[in-house]
Amino acid sequence: MTHLVDVSALSLSIGKGGREIVRNVSFTVAPGEIVGIVGESGSGKTQAARAIMGLTPPPLVRSAGRILFEGEDMAAASDARLRQLRGARIGMVFQEPMTSLNPSMTIGRQLDEGLALHRPELSPAARRDKALAMLARVGITDPQAALAAWPHEFSGGMRQRMMLASVMLLEPALLIADEPTTALDALVQRDVLELMVGLTREHNTAVLLISHDLPMVARYTQRMIVMQQGEVVEAGDTASLLAGPKQDYTRKLLEAIPRRQAARTIADDQPVIEVRNLVFDYPGKRRLFAKSAAKRVLHGIDLVVRPREIVAVVGGSGSGKTTLGRAIAGLIKPTEGDIRFRGRSIARSDAGWLDYRLNCQMVFQDPYSSLNPRMSIGQLVGEGLRLVPGLSSADRQARVAKMLDEVGLQPQHAQRYAHELSGGQRQRVAIARALIRQPAFVIADEPVSALDVTVRAQVLALLAELQERHGFACLFISHDLGVVEQVADRVIVMQAGQIIEQGSRDEVFDNPQHAYTRKLLSAIPALTPTGQGGMQLKWRFDEPDAAAGGFQPASAV
Repeated sequence: MTHLVDVSALSLSIGKGGREIVRNVSFTVAPGEIVGIVGESGSGKTQAARAIMGLTPPPLVRSAGRILFEGEDMAAASDARLRQLRGARIGMVFQEPMTSLNPSMTIGRQLDEGLALHRPELSPAARRDKALAMLARVGITDPQAALAAWPHEFSGGMRQRMMLASVMLLEPALLIADEPTTALDALVQRDVLELMVGLTREHNTAVLLISHDLPMVARYTQRMIVMQQGEVVEAGDTASLLAGPKQDYTRKLLEAIPRRQAARTIADDQPVIEVRNLVFDYPGKRRLFAKSAAKRVLHGIDLVVRPREIVAVVGGSGSGKTTLGRAIAGLIKPTEGDIRFRGRSIARSDAGWLDYRLNCQMVFQDPYSSLNPRMSIGQLVGEGLRLVPGLSSADRQARVAKMLDEVGLQPQHAQRYAHELSGGQRQRVAIARALIRQPAFVIADEPVSALDVTVRAQVLALLAELQERHGFACLFISHDLGVVEQVADRVIVMQAGQIIEQGSRDEVFDNPQHAYTRKLLSAIPALTPTGQGGMQLKWRFDEPDAAAGGFQPASAV
């Protein structure tokens, strides 16, 4: 087999003679092949892939090894030659399209940029026609309008489609996809991946898929490479490797995949939280002589959460699940409806409002943006104790130290700042800050979506342990159905601002009544144990058609 990419004994170090980040990595990619690279954060998988394009960030340098692309030695390629190859022969789709699309340029200009550089023989009119055709191919319902629009005007799923369009316009021989669907919900994730595979098949483009989502890698790749601490620990045919992993680290990754736990018995006590007919309208935008109409995003929501219960809210992007959580937390004011805490109606002017806010805490999706970078970890966690009467400074420090210990952090972490911690450690800090006052109710909004598979498993286990110890009720908002299946007692499914189905976890996952729920559950494959530490790919219901561009139009994203 002729190799498109041949990486042999690659090592990357921090400067000449510095610490090695990638050590002795070897792999190949054939034309048209889809190869997955998996591993924890810091395993070196992204840097090994970026080295193919010569895009490793300084001061990272190649200290050993060889990279051949289409038989050409990339080490000998000049900067001018690398610029010729990037985009034209090697394309890359990044994890977050909003940061890789230029916010100061229209979509049309960004699509035209690569064509003008690498296809100078095309006239402006021909380039525009190609851009329009590609936008239509990726499911954009109004390509003409999209050319004149800006990145911020589109959802995450549509931006990722446009990133794919800009890359595939040049028909590269290799596409490097670095966590292309991490922040997307189940339906959009499947649409984007089906689209990516369909486009690459049309042009016989090889794909190097970098991800920590093992079920997704199992679905779309032929071969898989497992990396740990900069080294390849195992590689081979995807199905065979998953069914019979030979290395302990691979088995550790598979064991970290969320699995359904035994159903718990929740006492039918008075609800901690009761929401009645909750309505929320986003106000219309003010214009020069008028104001646009308000947009209703929550339509009469009713729900209850009982003591010690975990109620999961799932749904696609734009379903209103995060808005619901923020309204219950008091971060936004509902347009209509009633929120009751322990049977008592809560209003901002009510005397019980402060008590409610102290007993209702929130863990956000991105701990880095929710933690004040100017405050130490000890100050961040201790901030919730400011309103506790009669608490001395020594008592406050003791409670902070105890809380840090409960979430698995060391005493010295109290003196550090958020930027000095890993993503998993920052999320532990966010959990500690939420629980320092021992609240009765916690809202967790996508608390593990940004974490890799093993850190996610650790944080989920920590949440379960802390809930068992402290007994708080929890509203768990997530698009990761595997995580929901592991943690939830009850599941609420939302679509277009309405609850369309709810019930116990087992009822919703095993016997969904609504077509949308079934569609959600069918969008993402699952890995089920085969014995001896192995896994096999399994669909919850009927397996969807093979990837061949059968995706939803972008108007549905």
